Amino acid sequence: MAEHTLDEIDRKLLMQLQLDSTQSLTELGQKVSLSRNALWRRLTKLEQDGYIDRRVAILNKDKLNLGLSVFITISTDTHSLEWFDEFQRAVSAIPEITGIFRMTGNVDYILHAVIPDMRAYDNLYKSLISRVSLSDVSSSFVMEEIKNTTTLPLSYT
Repeated sequence: MAEHTLDEIDRKLLMQLQLDSTQSLTELGQKVSLSRNALWRRLTKLEQDGYIDRRVAILNKDKLNLGLSVFITISTDTHSLEWFDEFQRAVSAIPEITGIFRMTGNVDYILHAVIPDMRAYDNLYKSLISRVSLSDVSSSFVMEEIKNTTTLPLSYT
């Protein structure tokens, strides 16, 4: 089966969905100049081809008392598959951790977490170090979010 190549209408549709996935088919059709049926076919194809992973609601962190973001850098002296599996299970089980990234360079992993305050961070830290052996843990707290988006650029397709 041939790979679906995005055209300009697909890109407009994907951008509109990134901005607000609750738009009705009628609204989306008007914005991308397609009939409701044509839009539905394109949307279904984009989902089938994997361009759309899922549709979610982005919640207000402040309303949920999660106004403090922290980036946690982790280094380890252990680089076995067993340790990695244990680490992956440990960090994935902590709901405050919203991002887990394996890195190149001096740091092995960077975690992103959202928490209400420093006390919650201390609890998160203690939970983390009780679950898996780590060589070095360092944290940086976000003072101001200048840009934090889920919108991906579509100019590379």
